[in-house]
Amino acid sequence: MEDLSLHILDVVENSTKAGANLVEINIKEDTDKDLLQIIIQDNGRGMDPKMVKRVTDPFITTRTTRRVGLGLSMLEQAAQEAEGYLTVTSEKGIGTEIRATFQASHIDRKPFGDMGSSMISLILGNPGVDFIYKSDFDGEKTTIDTRAIKAELDGTTTISDPAVLKLLRGVFEESLRN
Repeated sequence: MEDLSLHILDVVENSTKAGANLVEINIKEDTDKDLLQIIIQDNGRGMDPKMVKRVTDPFITTRTTRRVGLGLSMLEQAAQEAEGYLTVTSEKGIGTEIRATFQASHIDRKPFGDMGSSMISLILGNPGVDFIYKSDFDGEKTTIDTRAIKAELDGTTTISDPAVLKLLRGVFEESLRN
């Protein structure tokens, strides 16, 4: 994967396949500490401790449609290439948290990519799932909660309306400009 937005897209798609109906994506960058963190939390099925220990092995997957699961192993590699690390915590029946930490200025840190398109794809492709997107770039904070947006629309239109999606795309893209 060429950029971080595609890693996020992949991890969140796994969350939705694990039955999550709420996924929170947090992106935090602190230039003083030279730190970038991506934290993805879901309320899906979760994993037992044995699976959590093996989850970054590319030949381990809970899917029955294929024998490999490259997503988390590739995200772990991307973090390690930027002097970072990946942690996975999960509890069966509760959900999972994926935390990828990077040296923000590292020359090998992947670019963010098109976060707007990734988030729009997630919203359109998972109408029964709500998303909370938070970014914090040196104190410049953005929060987008699809539950609040749906409530604000109050049935007059849907979150999949092209005008709503265009507005959301702009907010996602603006949140990554620093």
